[in-house]
Amino acid sequence: MYQADSTRYDQMVYKRLGHSGLKLSAIGLGLWHNFGSVDNLANQQAIIHKAFDLGITYYDLANNYGPVPGSAEANFGRIMAHDMKPYRDEMIIASKAGYEMWPGPYGDWGSRKSIIASANQSLQRLGLDYVDIFYSHRPDPETDVTETALALDQLVHEGKTLYVGISNYSGAQTAAIAKIFKDLKTPFVIHQPRYNMFNREVETDVFPELRKAGIGAVGFSALSQGLLTDKYLHGIPEDSRAKKSSSPFLHPAQVEATLKTVAQLNDLAQKRGQTLAEMALAWNLREPEVASVLVGASRPAQLVDNVHALANLDFTAAELKAIDTILAAQGTISWGAH
Repeated sequence: MYQADSTRYDQMVYKRLGHSGLKLSAIGLGLWHNFGSVDNLANQQAIIHKAFDLGITYYDLANNYGPVPGSAEANFGRIMAHDMKPYRDEMIIASKAGYEMWPGPYGDWGSRKSIIASANQSLQRLGLDYVDIFYSHRPDPETDVTETALALDQLVHEGKTLYVGISNYSGAQTAAIAKIFKDLKTPFVIHQPRYNMFNREVETDVFPELRKAGIGAVGFSALSQGLLTDKYLHGIPEDSRAKKSSSPFLHPAQVEATLKTVAQLNDLAQKRGQTLAEMALAWNLREPEVASVLVGASRPAQLVDNVHALANLDFTAAELKAIDTILAAQGTISWGAH
């Protein structure tokens, strides 16, 4: 039977979410990839164990993560029941609804029907009475934001989630729903945007609204699908995500377009005594609004490497200026949400 490492809280950094009382581990584990029905369950189990032993307390899911959709939640639920149940109160478990999950008009977007049904299904797959955070995964252009907000508020009152959040909302959309939640006294504590060195729009759009509302952030795609690592410095590996023609999020042309920039950033990271991935994670965490950054893992050792980023979170003014100069020469890169 799994026994957690007794030193698990010694090295991890925990940051408060905005004005709330909730803290997240600065590194969170995202289960978007590698936790589906097509992935080895024993490896998933080993990744969860290593994450918890490293002090990672935030586990990020969504109803449609897989493949197949729903299988990441089901697998996480199996691991929770078998190994992690004694540690449930030490974990922040989050899920979301808003991308297509089942056919027909109710398995997608942000209606009350879809949000409530999705949350109930997620809890059943997870084998939990409640999640700690439930998100609207994306804004619904055909549903009034009040309806989505009221559905999330209902989940709190039903005891199915402790807090609510949003993901992929613009600054204006964030401000609109934040006002509704404030009036309802809903515990709205978190926004989950795409944020990394190549996707910085949220710095001027979303983060100012988070500051006004006292809301924190957890960033996804912190390593830009692997671009902000040393994986592609010497070409595209055959087993990489970029090489797989089925990947809608990363293509060889995107890798080639960033090679010079990545090499320059890698040189700077080495001067800081970090890998590029470690520097990229630390750079995200420099923002006061960012309480946590999500990382994915296909094996436990990757989590150990990512947590090393916490050993050097400070940047000099010269280092930040150098990063800005390198990125300005590259220009902005952006592609679809998850």
